[in-house]
Amino acid sequence: MLSYWEHQSFFGPADVVIIGAGLVGLTAALYLKQQRPGWRVVVLERGLLPSGASTKNAGFACFGSVSELIEQEKRGDLQAVVAARYAGLARLRELLGDATLDYQPVGGYELFRHQEAALAAECRAKIGYFNELLRPVVGPACTFRDASDEAGRFGFGGVSALLKNEHEGSLDAGRMMRALLARAWAADVPVLTGCDVAALETVGTGQLVHLAAGPAVQASQVLLATNAFAAELLPELAVTPGRGQVLVTEPLPDVALPGTFHYDHGYAYFRQLPDHRILLGGGRNLDFATEATTAPGLTAPVQQYLENLLHEVIVPGRRPRIDYRWSGVMGFGPALAPLIDWVRPGVLAAVRCNGMGVALGAGVGYAAAVKLAGA
Repeated sequence: MLSYWEHQSFFGPADVVIIGAGLVGLTAALYLKQQRPGWRVVVLERGLLPSGASTKNAGFACFGSVSELIEQEKRGDLQAVVAARYAGLARLRELLGDATLDYQPVGGYELFRHQEAALAAECRAKIGYFNELLRPVVGPACTFRDASDEAGRFGFGGVSALLKNEHEGSLDAGRMMRALLARAWAADVPVLTGCDVAALETVGTGQLVHLAAGPAVQASQVLLATNAFAAELLPELAVTPGRGQVLVTEPLPDVALPGTFHYDHGYAYFRQLPDHRILLGGGRNLDFATEATTAPGLTAPVQQYLENLLHEVIVPGRRPRIDYRWSGVMGFGPALAPLIDWVRPGVLAAVRCNGMGVALGAGVGYAAAVKLAGA
């Protein structure tokens, strides 16, 4: 029962319907309007805010710690994968600007406790190799260095080694998404929340996007940018969800942690926020099967793991109040590279960022826009 105005301005036929108002979906919309300014582009989002990780991530502008890269090199062309992450971060910063993102080039540290001396030695031995491998990606400056002499200034408990990635940083994920939403509306791209897509139907040379409650939207093309949720609409896609749990403490004004920090092969991560709170997340490696879900939620083992890391390592001997807890959902797959491909006639998928959505998102959105514009 749409009014004339609703049909004309919101739910009428579109050149492209984008499903998912996260980082990939919104950047794809913006780049598509740059390339095809006369096209009608509509973004549909089932939640009040993006439902996956775009507003629920830790705000790490990172592309991999040494221990992560050691494992990831076993799965494919590591140089190309890191290059895509590094270029994606550069594209995001260029699109929105460092001031808008509150981007801070603080570097990224990987921590090793005393009992992880063997892993620390293995990673330290790979610094020169990875610096040479990534030189064509990041330029002549070295990416990684041994920063163990800085361990004392952070006040960590039981940490014997630190390796630093000089080219990583942090950003404000909330400000990032607010800016993208504002830019989308300013570019005449309606972003319609509360629009749960139930099914896609090919009709002639176009698509019908059926909403769970409401009209079907006609589209010449559809972009599926729902990452971990993609298989709900297209079960044939090789995308496995991975839930990431996060907590944030009360403000701790006497703690100073300039940087972003990775631990446990990158499965745990933390940073200090501008209001002096500590954000800490991760732990899905404790139980991959349980965390392979799109359902929001918290589990006692993961929350206890994070709190123990907080009390024993980050602020040893202290038990700050926890003011926020939440979870986000990432999309993983058999390959490290994202999936950006036509999966049905007129339906393009841009999903599976493998836990690097902040780094890859803008680049994936751009690549998707190029494919849609050229179809």
